[in-house]
Amino acid sequence: MNGRSPTILVADTGRRNEAAILNAALAAFGEQGFNGASMRDIARLAATSLSNLYNYFPSKSHLLAEVLRHANAELFRRVITATADAGDEAAPRLREAVRAYVGFVVDHQLAMLVSATEIRYLQGPQRERLVEARDATQAIFERIIADGTGNGEFRTPYPEDAARSILSLCAAISMWYRPDGPLSRGQLAEQHARYALAMVEAPLPRHD
Repeated sequence: MNGRSPTILVADTGRRNEAAILNAALAAFGEQGFNGASMRDIARLAATSLSNLYNYFPSKSHLLAEVLRHANAELFRRVITATADAGDEAAPRLREAVRAYVGFVVDHQLAMLVSATEIRYLQGPQRERLVEARDATQAIFERIIADGTGNGEFRTPYPEDAARSILSLCAAISMWYRPDGPLSRGQLAEQHARYALAMVEAPLPRHD
């Protein structure tokens, strides 16, 4: 995987076969792309039969949609939890939202890459549901920035564009991050939190 972080996305919570299949699908899509990976490849990686795989998922597109659904749900859960614990002021909420987002990218780098590159192969309701899920996460950032500009915490003249720019910056980590790089997970998250606060022209926190 060229030094990328682990492929495990779906934990085994009593549905072992399904979790194994989804994690195998993520690995296959990450290595070979949607078009290159076959259902037979995924069954082999999941240590199951092809017929059993089809019992769970009728097509590759259903598999991709479910992998990305899990990724979006986990990202949303982390961001909403982090902001709920950050208090009422906009700056700490934005800082923690970014830290949570970066943490997800580091923990699930391959899922983030697959989400960015392979969603183009989904159409109709499958794609629409995933776009709605992405929009829900972006809306958290938009709400924080709107609160901050409304009460004077943030001075950016471009609040409508700030959330999209911040999320693009964080998502791009998946393209270059290496676990053996010079920055720890926490350092990387803190660095990008400071970038985000600078984008919205918020006073940066002091470090003693």
